[in-house]
Amino acid sequence: MPIADSDGTAIYYERHGSGPAILFVHGSGGHHAAWWQQVAALREEFTVVTMDLRGFGRSGTPAPAHAATDGFDAQDFPGDVAAVLDREDLTDTMLVGQSIGSVAALRAALMRPERVGAVVLGHSLGGISHPELRELAAADRAEAVKLPVLDRLLTRQFQQERADLTFLFRQMGTFNAATMQDLRNLDTNGPTLDEIRASGVKVAFLAGEQDAVIGVKTVTRAHELLPGSRLEIVQGAPHSMYWETPEKYNAAVARLRRTLTADKEAA
Repeated sequence: MPIADSDGTAIYYERHGSGPAILFVHGSGGHHAAWWQQVAALREEFTVVTMDLRGFGRSGTPAPAHAATDGFDAQDFPGDVAAVLDREDLTDTMLVGQSIGSVAALRAALMRPERVGAVVLGHSLGGISHPELRELAAADRAEAVKLPVLDRLLTRQFQQERADLTFLFRQMGTFNAATMQDLRNLDTNGPTLDEIRASGVKVAFLAGEQDAVIGVKTVTRAHELLPGSRLEIVQGAPHSMYWETPEKYNAAVARLRRTLTADKEAA
């Protein structure tokens, strides 16, 4: 069983396929197995790495000596990603985050710029510290909380037509020990735009046109504020695009993997 050590916490991960590397970082309700539709579609062309952040899936929970607070400290998540990068000796990797996983992915990229060529912020601003973006994201969240949780993540049509996959989606979270309360400080002291630019890591924003958690206008503004970043908006896709519309999601990820790190090398 592949395990990386992250400051004393065992981090589970899997490696599939061969080729340029893509490392997926799950969101608050996911774990490594949530990427089943991505692994099957992308492993013929790419090395696909999936992982469990601490407290999720098959990864361990922090030992008391390493826990900054009672329970989990989401500030440790980027170190979990870095531990997998180091354990597999990956270079020129494209990190792909989903929602809160994007925050961990961006910080890990800044921790290991020699191992990361690009980071894709899926349905997230990645915790970027900027006053205008903070206000826009807060406004989006204020609207999102008016909806039932599932309606924020999947479209009503999908829930009605694919009751089987909707049930499986909800069950994914039952394998995790971490709770939303454990993620409360995840985007505290996030990186500035200047810090991201200085790292040399390429950034792409991947958004769903029907995302009920973070709006297209907000993501577009983040893209405008970060010169050199890429913006991919997928029509008809919700917050959990990777699950509901995997073909569109996989095509976008593959397209970004083929071009983003090439852009960095040419810069």
